[in-house]
Amino acid sequence: MTKTGVILKKKPSTSEPSGLKSGANLIASATPSQQAVFLAKLTPTELAALPYLFEFWAMPHQLPPLGDWRSWVVMGGRGAGKTRAGSEWVRAMVEGVTADKHGAARRVALVGETLDQAREVMVFGESGLLAVCPPDQLPVWRASRRMLEWPNGAIAQTFSAFDPESLRGPQFDAAWADELAKWPRGRDAWDMLQFSLRLGDDPRACVTTTPRRVGVLRDLLDLDTTVVTHAPTTANRANLAKSFLLEVQSRYGGTSLGRQELEGVLLEDAENALWLSGQMAACQRAEIPKLSRVVVAVDPPGKSKTNSDDCGIIVAGVDMTGDVGEWTAYVLEDATVHAAKPSIWARAAIEAMKRHGAERLVAEVNMGGDMVEAVIRQIDPQVSFRAVHATRGKSVRAEPVAALYEQGRVFHARGLGVLEDQMCQMTTSGFAGKGSPDRLDALVWALQDLMIEPAQKWLRPSIRGL
Repeated sequence: MTKTGVILKKKPSTSEPSGLKSGANLIASATPSQQAVFLAKLTPTELAALPYLFEFWAMPHQLPPLGDWRSWVVMGGRGAGKTRAGSEWVRAMVEGVTADKHGAARRVALVGETLDQAREVMVFGESGLLAVCPPDQLPVWRASRRMLEWPNGAIAQTFSAFDPESLRGPQFDAAWADELAKWPRGRDAWDMLQFSLRLGDDPRACVTTTPRRVGVLRDLLDLDTTVVTHAPTTANRANLAKSFLLEVQSRYGGTSLGRQELEGVLLEDAENALWLSGQMAACQRAEIPKLSRVVVAVDPPGKSKTNSDDCGIIVAGVDMTGDVGEWTAYVLEDATVHAAKPSIWARAAIEAMKRHGAERLVAEVNMGGDMVEAVIRQIDPQVSFRAVHATRGKSVRAEPVAALYEQGRVFHARGLGVLEDQMCQMTTSGFAGKGSPDRLDALVWALQDLMIEPAQKWLRPSIRGL
């Protein structure tokens, strides 16, 4: 029991305050007189402890499941109480039975989309760590080190998902990852976080997020070591403004956006998507036949800065058995990189060519012009290079490629989840995902070169002699 009685010891059943076992839901629904009787039976210490006894107030989805798990994903709609669940879990991990005793965790990573969001939401937010900890266990914020420090010596450091490399080196026995599905470099940051969770006997992570169909979240949910709790926005309606609920329900209820942001449902496909998740699963192949041609396609970023888009690099090949209408293509590798310098993505593309014995490098030059070829030839002057220009919108360019998938003429090697996520977010009206569909753009250029243009030439009367 802490100095403020945060851990409320159970009394013998004969004298236990009425309703204590049943939780806050029964107390909240009781009459004022019943509530008064309940409170009158509590000691001063128990009264002081009650606001901080989260197991008493929490909704079911805010409490970690029992069992042997590695990651707990709290998935819900906006305002469903995800942040509070994360804060309280961290608090439960670091607090001991008294203010000077150690808890289950002593070093915690707090990872948000940005450092500002990690600080303002996870630390200083209305449901952040400073708001939920009792006075005798209140941590101190060390701004210069971006770190919370508890009276018992436990610390929690903040990190940005924009900078996965900052997680290379530190080590932790617990981690709280907020809004994982929004992380701009989600897979890289999550992977680095997993490598850092190596202290103690049972390092664990809590993930609080509104669901989005991104590869890192999908893969995490598929793991046997992951447990999930879920709730819609309305589960927490007692703590939300009625006007907010009425407004969002009237505007977004029943829509795809409402299902994701209010119901907390993980949507599998975007509305009017050119590719469906079922297609992606069906087109995967464990074995690849001998291919007639292999190319590497590149979609360079528009600018060379650390916050620029990725450089899409896709390796694909074609089996030219039979007439051109019978050819099949295979997507072999997604070699996409995030590079601040053109020389980095150019080298990555050349190395992909060497790995797969590709005969040509195809690159879009709308943004870089002659510079794209010049950079590539600095790495390999002899490379077979073809420049392509985008004259139509992304979805229009993608539609003929999507048709090849519908015909069952394109297959994927395993492990292309991020690319496939982008594909399922490309709709007839444009890209519905976040950022640029760099991987998808490179895929389109590769299959354009391997499949679509040869078919167009074959169909021309002048070529066929018709």
